[in-house]
Amino acid sequence: MPNSHSSASDIILVHSSDLHVDDGRIAARHGGDGTAGLRSVFATARQLGADIVVLAGDTFDNHMVTAATIERAGEVLAEAGRPVVILPGNHDPVTPDSVYVRGRFAAIPNLRIIGMTHDRAVLFPDHELEIWGNAHRDYHDMAPLRDPPARAMRWHVALGHGHYEPPETWHNPLRPSWLISDAMIAATAADYVALGHWDRAAKVGGGAVPAYYSGSPEHVNTVNHVRLTAAGEVVVTREVLAEN
Repeated sequence: MPNSHSSASDIILVHSSDLHVDDGRIAARHGGDGTAGLRSVFATARQLGADIVVLAGDTFDNHMVTAATIERAGEVLAEAGRPVVILPGNHDPVTPDSVYVRGRFAAIPNLRIIGMTHDRAVLFPDHELEIWGNAHRDYHDMAPLRDPPARAMRWHVALGHGHYEPPETWHNPLRPSWLISDAMIAATAADYVALGHWDRAAKVGGGAVPAYYSGSPEHVNTVNHVRLTAAGEVVVTREVLAEN
């Protein structure tokens, strides 16, 4: 999708989601370290020279993870070496007992948590970039892409954690919660919509706005590499996770 302005250099985003940092299922796959997937995402971001990492929900599997895992995750986030934007999802909503509160994550200088450190929008003036999203604040249904803000900077990236439903099945009474439609994606008028909630990677929507699920690194072994080019193009590829 072309952007009409020009800039001196490309901006590289790494988009991931659904890491489900835990003490059980994910940890068991990595010798007891539930943060292994998170480490791999940041290792990949460093390899790709990413400017910013966006995590589109369910970074943590639940708010009952142990203090030791929260501490390890905080260290991994602090050592990412670049800004990290987290959108809390349906597994890790912003609540008074959330891992983000328990771990004092708001004090990590390079970390932005939508719904906690920032209400909805995170601005990166040096990149002429705004990243916005609606955090899950409880376990109830919500509209992930509701009330899209007007573009405030050259680049406009939206985050959403929910289930995309195509037009042909939108009226199915058995559809899931946290729904995202073609119209909702288009209404963002974003340069890129980074989605989470699906374990598989996929491009969705009607095509007017590029909208992608990254998929869970545990299942797809990749992240989405998003290049916002100096010429105003948005180039999206999938890159295999680096060894951490």
